[in-house]
Amino acid sequence: MIGTIRRRLEERSIGALIRDCRRGAGLSQAQLAAELGCSQQTLTNWLRQDQADRGERQDVLSSEERARLRELEREVKVLRQEREILKRAAAFFARETDRP
Repeated sequence: MIGTIRRRLEERSIGALIRDCRRGAGLSQAQLAAELGCSQQTLTNWLRQDQADRGERQDVLSSEERARLRELEREVKVLRQEREILKRAAAFFARETDRP
């Protein structure tokens, strides 16, 4: 059964897979976690993320929102670095123009 679950996992979202397995095989979340070789908390996190991605949860960022947040954080980091370089350059050129 584990091979079938892993194969289906590659093809579908984890949430859909878990829902189908729990319904079809009558597995509890703990049993399904053991079958997948992960902890029950990991399985819970995957379910929570799947629900957020489908718009069923508002308390968790969706995968798209997480990706956008990472992108914006990277952009902020670059902008801060650029600002620091510009501040140093401005200070350097200010010293150069003050000399006789």
